[in-house]
Amino acid sequence: MSNVVVISGHPNLDESWTNKVILQQLNQSAESIDIRRLDELYQDFNIDIEAEQNALLKADIVVLQYPYYWYSVPALLKKWIDDVFAFNFAYGPEGDKLKNKQFILSFTIGGPESSYDPLGYNHFTIEQLAYPLQQLCYLSGMVYQPPVYSHRMVYIPGIYNTQEEVEERARNHADRLLSQINLLANSIEAKFELFVKQWFYRFDELPDVNDYFLEYLSEDFELNSFGEIFKGTAGFNDWYRSLLNTFKPSVTHLIEQVSLKPADGSKYDAELRIRVKGELKNGESINQLVNENWKVSVNEAGSFTIHSYQVIAV
Repeated sequence: MSNVVVISGHPNLDESWTNKVILQQLNQSAESIDIRRLDELYQDFNIDIEAEQNALLKADIVVLQYPYYWYSVPALLKKWIDDVFAFNFAYGPEGDKLKNKQFILSFTIGGPESSYDPLGYNHFTIEQLAYPLQQLCYLSGMVYQPPVYSHRMVYIPGIYNTQEEVEERARNHADRLLSQINLLANSIEAKFELFVKQWFYRFDELPDVNDYFLEYLSEDFELNSFGEIFKGTAGFNDWYRSLLNTFKPSVTHLIEQVSLKPADGSKYDAELRIRVKGELKNGESINQLVNENWKVSVNEAGSFTIHSYQVIAV
């Protein structure tokens, strides 16, 4: 299983009715999950930046687990983000240390689902309110996964919910979170995302010899790059030479989103959102967001073959 780090942002986990249950279930269910309790580690809010960055570097999947405070994260978790997601670590010219790690928001909400609606008293959806953290993920080069959240997770004795109700919701929440972690770590989707990471890692280098890429192309391969068609390995070679003539080495491909769905026969449709950053040989810089649509198949050994590859400007 992939290495998973869970950052617990509850300011007083021992007093929690729900986050404590969720983390206990995670701890009992998987050995490769590193749970970091910020309330125990940093009661004085003095974050050990090096230790926290090292924990993130070891992880393939990063989970932020927290109660929903005023449409955001608790103060301790916000301080952790501010300190740990530092210049030239999470962003900046050398800030690629979190690139392509999976990012999951997991949080508990006190209010009912109906309140997070244009007609409800909170007016906005949870997904809309999560945009700042989604952008944090994008800027740091991680892959944003659908958040895991649960409503009515507050217990006020005699007034709001019962202890049994919120603890049962917490167990269900933990089950959903574990399912998502296991899916990312062990599924064909996870294998494909690893393949995509390796593919673009090689593209970042722009090697003069492109044999690595040809190995994964089918005999009927077709590439549509902004409307220009290239067929077969010969077509791919022509397209690749045009990239070598256009870009300087050390291009950066930030994988913002990846999805894989079964298609016709034994093939899969893949949808990717990629941000391309680099310098052109004419001296100009590029920072472009593109959508890519691939059609792929996978053999019994788990190796992928690309049948078609489309690049579209966003």
